[in-house]
Amino acid sequence: MIRIIDITLKDLMQILRDRKTFLFLLIMPIGFTLLFGLAFGGSGKTSDPRLPVGYLDQDGGSLSPDLKVLLAGSTVIRLDEDTSRTPADLDKLIADGKLAAAVIIPSGYSQSVLDGTPLKLIFIADPSQTSTASVQDELLVASNRLHSAVRTAGIVAKVTNNPAVFNSSLAQALAAWQNPPIQVSVSSGLSSKPQSQNVMSMAHSSPAMMLQFAIAGLLGAATLLVNERKNRSLQRLLTTATSRSQILLGHYLAMFTLILIQFLLLIAFGQLLHVNYLRVPLASLLVAIASALCIAALGLLIGVLARSEEQAIVFSLIPMFVLSGLGGAWVPLEYTGSLFQAIGHVSPVAWAMDGFKNIVARGLGFSSVWLPVAALAGYTLLFFILAAWRFQRVSE
Repeated sequence: MIRIIDITLKDLMQILRDRKTFLFLLIMPIGFTLLFGLAFGGSGKTSDPRLPVGYLDQDGGSLSPDLKVLLAGSTVIRLDEDTSRTPADLDKLIADGKLAAAVIIPSGYSQSVLDGTPLKLIFIADPSQTSTASVQDELLVASNRLHSAVRTAGIVAKVTNNPAVFNSSLAQALAAWQNPPIQVSVSSGLSSKPQSQNVMSMAHSSPAMMLQFAIAGLLGAATLLVNERKNRSLQRLLTTATSRSQILLGHYLAMFTLILIQFLLLIAFGQLLHVNYLRVPLASLLVAIASALCIAALGLLIGVLARSEEQAIVFSLIPMFVLSGLGGAWVPLEYTGSLFQAIGHVSPVAWAMDGFKNIVARGLGFSSVWLPVAALAGYTLLFFILAAWRFQRVSE
């Protein structure tokens, strides 16, 4: 373990001596974050950050308007209603990424709730999207509140032996949900007021530039590995008690440490720009660690593949442009079609962007980062195995 740490500290000292390190890791991501954030958010218009959910009422009963009011009061979803739409239209809008999900109130729903055997709401969503569970939870909360209010009003009418008080009791029960006597406050990161377009734009550009220039910053670390082989330092190191696995892990730990420190500094900078990474701090930290592990493994692979400094430059910049472009660092994937979104998620940058934006822009909870973190862990394992296999060959 001491040998691994020695190699890590040696790499960090060499990397930090190069002025280009600070250019790629701090100065450029800060500059481009401000540039893109102001460019796309400079209109000063407001934007509702809640998830758009299609709404279609096929019931038209007495209780469906009450359910609609409960849903409209959500801080996570916003209803997108168009009475001319059909279920097929909603399917297409979800497939095109224009709606996060859709809910259809089936015919006879109101009467079924009054009878105590409520029909199930029709829920349409893409199960592969991380936002699906959050929308479903909001629908369950709203429908359960309606059912509870109806049962309460029914009990009041029965106890007083006066059916005429049912409607007034129902109205009071529904109103009570707006100001319950006991409240559990859970911050969702979504203000009841629409956030400014500047803040929403920064919520995209901050993680995007952080990830893009983390890949670009691998240039210095990759060059170290190239020079280590060129000046035969690697061969001399292998004549000592230091094993190949210790050398590889030492270099990897140095890259990971450098990238994670960069992420933490840029997260702190983003927080100053009102990009609320600290809304769920453990989730943001988990995504940052998973992203740093993945990008460090990619840097290790680049370092062992490159045979010269020129190749190290090319091998660092090409992934930066390709993976960042595909992964939605330049243009949010939610603004593209479903086909490009699927292709974009071939890039680990897309998964890292999902993880960060689920917290800072979409108002989702800790559970929303597990899928992006798992995907990043898979890429980390792939890149590291390829790097270890290649390192074994070039060090023989």
